Amino acid sequence: MRNLMIVAGKEFRDGLRNRWVLAITLVFGLLAIGLAYFGAAASGQVGFTRVSTTIVSLSSLAVFLIPLIALMLAYDSIVGEDEQGTLLLLLTYPMSRVEILAGKFLGHAAILGVSTLVGFGVAGAVIAAFGSVELLGELVAALALFILSAMLLGWAFIGFAYLISVSVAEKSRAAGIALVVWFFFVIVYDLALLGVLVGTGGEVSEGLFHTLLLLNPTDIFRIVNLTFFEAARTQAGLASIGADAAFHPALLLGTLLAWVAVPLGLALWIFRRREI
Repeated sequence: MRNLMIVAGKEFRDGLRNRWVLAITLVFGLLAIGLAYFGAAASGQVGFTRVSTTIVSLSSLAVFLIPLIALMLAYDSIVGEDEQGTLLLLLTYPMSRVEILAGKFLGHAAILGVSTLVGFGVAGAVIAAFGSVELLGELVAALALFILSAMLLGWAFIGFAYLISVSVAEKSRAAGIALVVWFFFVIVYDLALLGVLVGTGGEVSEGLFHTLLLLNPTDIFRIVNLTFFEAARTQAGLASIGADAAFHPALLLGTLLAWVAVPLGLALWIFRRREI
């Protein structure tokens, strides 16, 4: 455990030194405040909008941004060390491969977690200070659920980044595969489901369709935040169908947690068998 925390601490300090924490925090904070203030500009209104509109708008944009940031943050964690020759040096230390990879994952998870909490948390404080005080309780509950689900989504894609990093021998290939993974889960998967719906005339089994939505962490993230606001579901497209399934939030968060564990577990399994 001590070795694991040492590796995690080093990764987090590297994130601070490389300005990753600051950059991600600023992006998330400015994104949230900007959407909250200018979200209704298309209708001729400027000012802090309703909580439901803000959270749904944030979810729609964050589902593109968070996975990409997570993949770019960690895609070269192992293959990059291998190319530089520092991975072999790490393996000479009295720590296991599991401790090295798990420690690196915890460090990157902490970077993204702190950035998400501070960035969206500060934005929530600004919205509460200048928005409607009557909606403070709703804002806190909705924002807490949003931040938790955003962290889990980011950690899931950090897990994908590690799975990619231990599976390839070149950093450039890892970057390419990371972009393919982002493109598939964020864009292609939903388009494919939409194509299935259109192609079958909407005759796909409702239970099967809801299950297919759970096979994509980005859809789960959207559904988690939609279940809090029934009135806002019409703004969320395909994921609103999943929200109508009335999944319990605990089930959705648990499924997101599984999406964190599975790619990370596969990455650990491959890394233990990887030849250096």
